[in-house]
Amino acid sequence: MKVTAFLGSPRFRGNTEILLDEALRAIKDRGHTVTLFRPSEMNIAPCINCGGCDQTGQCVISDDMADVYKAIYESERFILASPIFFFGLTAQIKALIDRAQALWCEKYLLNQPIVSGPHGRKGLLIMVGGMKKEIGFKSGEATAKAFFRTISVPVHETIYFDGIDKKGAIKEHTTALSEVYEAAVRLIATD
Repeated sequence: MKVTAFLGSPRFRGNTEILLDEALRAIKDRGHTVTLFRPSEMNIAPCINCGGCDQTGQCVISDDMADVYKAIYESERFILASPIFFFGLTAQIKALIDRAQALWCEKYLLNQPIVSGPHGRKGLLIMVGGMKKEIGFKSGEATAKAFFRTISVPVHETIYFDGIDKKGAIKEHTTALSEVYEAAVRLIATD
């Protein structure tokens, strides 16, 4: 089974990456293929709302999103991991999500949703943030849900950790690593 993961954090080896690594370990331990995208290290221009994809479902911007589109078509499982900045997903992952407008057009305007593979399509959303208010995580999840549904992922699980800000602090959380590991195991389950 092919799994595509998106690391929304621009912080190298930060809390989000630590959590995502643990989720990916669960998937790799079970022999599945993972493609990881780090938007902060990619050339992804923001959507310019030009309408170029309205009739074709194809984005007119030529950049690293071509690889992302390919992985989205070929994968059955998806993980989106992001810290919460100012009650939302990071700018880096949001640029990638906004460029899914071409896939939205393909699905909703052209009535050509991405065809599901033999195991269906499922997602996992992992978020971490320093605030203790739930609103930031709810806002982040709303954006992720729109992205998942656009790429024909009808169901996803959300897991988040609040009050975690200092780099590496997630390692001090007593259950975080085991929670994301188990969530990843559930993600790749085919029953």
